Amino acid sequence: MAKELFGTDGIRGVAGEYPLDPETVHAFGVALGNDVTAAEPNAEVLIGADTRESGQWIAELVAGGVRSRGARVRYAGVITTPGVAYLTRTGPFRAGVMISASHNPYQDNGIKVFGHSGFKLPDAEEHAIEQEIFRLKAGTLAPAPGRIEVDEGLDRQYLEYLISTVSTNFEGMRLVIDCGNGASYRLAPELFRRLGANVTLLCAEPDGRNINLNCGALHVETLRRMVCAQGADAGVAFDGDADRAIFVSASGKIVDGDAVLLAVSRALKSRSQLNGGVVVATVMSNLGLEKALDREGIRLVRTPVGDKYVLEEMERLGAVLGGEQSGHVIFRHFATTGDGLLTALQLFAIARQAGASLEELTAGFEVYPQKLVNVRVREKRALTEVPSVAREIERAEQEFAGAGRVLVRFSGTEPLARVMVEAPTIEQVETITERIADAIRREMGE
Repeated sequence: MAKELFGTDGIRGVAGEYPLDPETVHAFGVALGNDVTAAEPNAEVLIGADTRESGQWIAELVAGGVRSRGARVRYAGVITTPGVAYLTRTGPFRAGVMISASHNPYQDNGIKVFGHSGFKLPDAEEHAIEQEIFRLKAGTLAPAPGRIEVDEGLDRQYLEYLISTVSTNFEGMRLVIDCGNGASYRLAPELFRRLGANVTLLCAEPDGRNINLNCGALHVETLRRMVCAQGADAGVAFDGDADRAIFVSASGKIVDGDAVLLAVSRALKSRSQLNGGVVVATVMSNLGLEKALDREGIRLVRTPVGDKYVLEEMERLGAVLGGEQSGHVIFRHFATTGDGLLTALQLFAIARQAGASLEELTAGFEVYPQKLVNVRVREKRALTEVPSVAREIERAEQEFAGAGRVLVRFSGTEPLARVMVEAPTIEQVETITERIADAIRREMGE
């Protein structure tokens, strides 16, 4: 049976509505309690949350459910998703639960589950938990929240670990940090100030409803203005759960996940630390990254969209660096998930050691013009079964002769065909995108 609750990033929805209604959330806690105590009767579960107003009651319901099956709970309070992954991996915890909807607005929330390995649970284990949730909800189970108190020492452990990953300090470095009113609002300023940086802080006053609100990694306009106005060396913006980071150079240039992968891979290669000379990214990474890496003698391997798939391919190849254009970057030597704070530390340390700016570190990265068009479709047929569409794609690839890229894929959740085209000129992009989109509309459009 296909999973109905767990997506590629846990359970997510509007807080208070199915599947994040009180009954389902509590049933999840009970099911997780059953899962962890089956292997370890006195198992301990870690729970953390971002700053959404719904995080507390969701955490209480999960805790109540877990404890009802004899497991113990420790609550980290507000902490980042990678912080929960790290603590679960290095502590006594059989599982870790992060309550967050990442970059979504405050009305949404989610439940992400990590095993003791620090990785998200395997599909089979998620499926078993899901079936147990359905079984419990079919009975007489009633929501019963549990009392939780923040263990202040947990986020301290994570902070100390982050500091241990760099061997340089940032004395005299002027940084602007946008916390997105999210999970990094206390950790980020303390982290960089302890390493000597002069920090100007933005959006670090969460009120439960302002997480990601016109700020953070998806909205860097204010950060960009502040970096330029302050004459800062750089800026960084985190999303709600701080598993991604987007940067701004001293001149106001946006440095996204693709640019970070280029800068870091160059540094790792120069130290002979880039295993296999390979970097893993998704199909959405810009062609400019592939071209720039190729000039450095570094191979780019692409995966479907999603940090889960990036990590799986990194494990398969033994790669140490991978990520997404959106700012999820995975340093496999240090972490089992994307970590915005870790990414910022590593990038700024590379800049510091090289005596270079972010623009200098990413020199030679020419971003190809890109356009994405969504076409509503009445059916999702293999493109090989639609000759006119296949011909337009083949025609475009012949015209590009390796200097452009076409990606056509169907949405996993909506009746949409997504057409993405990259080329050296915006005119080529516009023309080819419309040719392919028109072919899809004629053959499959609503």
